Amino acid sequence: MPLGALRPSPLVEQAIQLLRDEIAAGRWPVGTKLPGETTLAATLGVGRSTVREALRALAGAGLVQPRQGSGVFVMATETPEDWPARLRRAAIGDVYEVRMLVEVQAARLAAARRTEADVTALEEALERRREAAAAAPGLDEGFIAADITLHAAVVAAAHNPVLTDLFGEFVPVLRKGLLDLAGLLDVHSHERGHGDEAHAGLVAAVARGDAEAAGAILEQELRETLACLR
Repeated sequence: MPLGALRPSPLVEQAIQLLRDEIAAGRWPVGTKLPGETTLAATLGVGRSTVREALRALAGAGLVQPRQGSGVFVMATETPEDWPARLRRAAIGDVYEVRMLVEVQAARLAAARRTEADVTALEEALERRREAAAAAPGLDEGFIAADITLHAAVVAAAHNPVLTDLFGEFVPVLRKGLLDLAGLLDVHSHERGHGDEAHAGLVAAVARGDAEAAGAILEQELRETLACLR
């Protein structure tokens, strides 16, 4: 089956899409070696540099893999779903379970590694959370943002860039999940400072270097939120 001619522009994007479609359709099964650049270039009616750029893009997407001296081989028929996309479609309860694993350990590390600047940032974030709680009767966007900022400050105090980046991936999903929860529950109707005691205890535990207390307080707080989400 011929691949067909391409329109004049943009050639690289067209080559990427056409090769992607042919791989998805099974023209070259997983494990199969693709035709050489010269053959693909002649079939597509483009230069070898265009084919080379297209193959580089497909390799970056995980569909093909170049092997030195052997050629380019098909590794998958569909682009693997990236982590942010996976999080966006995940159930918020599942996200919270993983969040607990990440944040509880981060709280323990924060208690062991916090600096004076970290403690100051935590205390300021706690104060902003209290101000946001006093300003609105419910779980509004301002309060949720302040709450997430405090949790982010705890993770930052762990001084592990991987943990910090991982928590950053969770933030959009957490914000949406908490906003959805706000639409179902009037969380602040009976307690304007929702969770203030627990969060103050968390900040204090990190500040005094009590890793076990910091982890235990945060785990309990997250478990309570998870129960509401479910």
